[in-house]
Amino acid sequence: KAQEKVFHDLGRVRSLKRAKPDLLIGVGGCVASQEGAAIVKRAPYVDIVFGPQTLHRLPQMIEARKMTGQSQVDITFPEIEKFDYLPESLIQFEGRTGRVSAFVSIMEGCSKYCSFCVVPYTRGEEVSRPLGDVLVEVTRLADQGTKEVTLLGQNVNAYRGIMENGAECDVADLALLLECINEIRGIERIRYTTSHPREFTMRLIETYEKIPKLVSHVHLPVQSGSDRILAAMKRGYTTLEYKSIVRKLRAVRPDISLTSDFIIGFPGETEADFKATMKLIEEVDFDDSFCFIYSPRPGTPAAELPDNTLHKIKQERLQRIQEKIQCQAQAVSQRMVGTTQHILVEGASKKNPSELCGRTDNNRVVNFASDFDATGHFIDVEITASLSHSLRGEIV
Repeated sequence: KAQEKVFHDLGRVRSLKRAKPDLLIGVGGCVASQEGAAIVKRAPYVDIVFGPQTLHRLPQMIEARKMTGQSQVDITFPEIEKFDYLPESLIQFEGRTGRVSAFVSIMEGCSKYCSFCVVPYTRGEEVSRPLGDVLVEVTRLADQGTKEVTLLGQNVNAYRGIMENGAECDVADLALLLECINEIRGIERIRYTTSHPREFTMRLIETYEKIPKLVSHVHLPVQSGSDRILAAMKRGYTTLEYKSIVRKLRAVRPDISLTSDFIIGFPGETEADFKATMKLIEEVDFDDSFCFIYSPRPGTPAAELPDNTLHKIKQERLQRIQEKIQCQAQAVSQRMVGTTQHILVEGASKKNPSELCGRTDNNRVVNFASDFDATGHFIDVEITASLSHSLRGEIV
């Protein structure tokens, strides 16, 4: 468990504090937010505890610790405040400022309160950055040479950004934000993650028909294919509703790639529930996923549910799901062989530094030889081979 790992690691650094009393030890992130002052009580040599939303206050906390000699704990949820402290992008790349691809946080927190999830308790309720602030950041990135942006949020499609000169009721949803970014000169590819099925509106689906820059890839966590388990998880949708979203997406973007998250062995999961998940995986034809065996999070409703499924059975189910999705992913990759893909070249290949690598629209890595450095540019590459975790190609 994450909490146990944190306290284990703190035990390891205690000797460093003894050897150097002036050394400051800090604990930050979701576990820090969840445990708070309990960390200092259990490990008094910890100087600073801060949550995901108070990282920007770290300089002041360090100063306060030095001035008072007292441990500092701040795990509050100041709305949107930390975004005012974002540094300007000054990363050097090929003699100019900028990055080929950049991440842009547009919202924080979660208000869904799924029974298994600790995020609402550690990151707070959903809070969105104003529309204008996001557009200024993306424009700055584009001016510095960024070609692709990935919009980030715990539930990114719950984005509701206040519009400039508007009342509080005048907000932009994710669909409008995508339309605005589509107009920013220099941005040629747009991604976002992670989305929630309950917020996948028809307006958002229609953007896949209107905005070619929006990639043909959606990460849409379903967690289970059993309606009974989905209800116990408090996900707020059924498998039929989830498949309806998929059907509408593929109606406007037939080649769209769908990836998902799955929790295996949720309390009370039967073999019938698991088979329903396997059936959904085949019906939707997911081609990648993050699969996890359920782990109870203290303070969440699901942690109180009885769990009678043997760990061995959970491991077997996890393996079956992973093998199924890997098989489907390989089939998708194999179908891409012989096609020409528009690749954003990211730099040297990790496998072979003398080659280049880039990503396809559906987020597959392609390695290929080139007699010129095309980093930062889009080029057409014919896919020549499908490997286990990447594709091979040749410049057209």
